Amino acid sequence: MPTTRPRHQITETPAVARALDLAAQRWPGESRGQLLVHLVHEGSKVLGEEMNDGAARRARAVELTSAKYVDLFDEDYLQDLRKDWAE
Repeated sequence: MPTTRPRHQITETPAVARALDLAAQRWPGESRGQLLVHLVHEGSKVLGEEMNDGAARRARAVELTSAKYVDLFDEDYLQDLRKDWAE
């Protein structure tokens, strides 16, 4: 089918064949090419979720530690520190 979009060629290695065979169980009757599209979409969703989960974990860690050491520095700490900086 004509398209202006980039095309990608993939060799059906044993690992790719296993992935396609699994995908065929999930989406029976689909062509191997369409199964590849399904796998790309599903993989993209999983990667996005993992990245969002990682960002959420980091944000939570920052939140948990943000006030943990507040009593180590007095209110004027940053102001006093900046006095020594060249302008």
